[in-house]
Amino acid sequence: MTITIVDHGILFLLHDPYNLYDISFYGFRVRTVLTHSPTRASSWLSSRGSQPRLIGLDVQWRTDFGPDDNNPPVVLQLCVGTHCLIFQILHAPEIPQALADFLRNPRHVFVGVGIDQIVERLRCDYGLAVATAVDLRALAARELGREELRRAGLEELAREVLGRAIERLERVEGSQWENMLLSSVQVLHACLGALVPLQIGEALNAGGAQP
Repeated sequence: MTITIVDHGILFLLHDPYNLYDISFYGFRVRTVLTHSPTRASSWLSSRGSQPRLIGLDVQWRTDFGPDDNNPPVVLQLCVGTHCLIFQILHAPEIPQALADFLRNPRHVFVGVGIDQIVERLRCDYGLAVATAVDLRALAARELGREELRRAGLEELAREVLGRAIERLERVEGSQWENMLLSSVQVLHACLGALVPLQIGEALNAGGAQP
């Protein structure tokens, strides 16, 4: 299998529950934390250090809104190196200051597909500012000299830049992300939503790109 997930179950530390997973993407293993706890999220962020980072960023949207509504993110995904955080921001009792500081750190570069919309919704719905964001579609179009990639999705970019296939899980993408309990398939989908942009960004040298 080129993409797998191992669920280590729910863990408790000082009444701070979180789920731990190991996700493998073409042999690249990512330790993944799923939580709605501000304390656990802050601990994950602080362990990443303050040095400049290239970071995969994605969100999952609330599904019970109509097409004309402002659709708020309910899950926030961050991937740094071999570690991924899936933060259930909708269920968090508060937004940790560590998250606000991490996102607005000008030394970090956040990469994603359609990242401008993500950044705008995080600002409007949660008051979170992202200092430096790079849209991988525009970067890939420029670096590869292929203007049609400005309209590409994550799957196409993964294929064209990484030479790797990721399945389009339409059923998962439209599932109830606002639920407190997420399935392993949802967790896998969420992790890949941040991990794959990170790997594409590394391949395109997004850390040195201008947004």
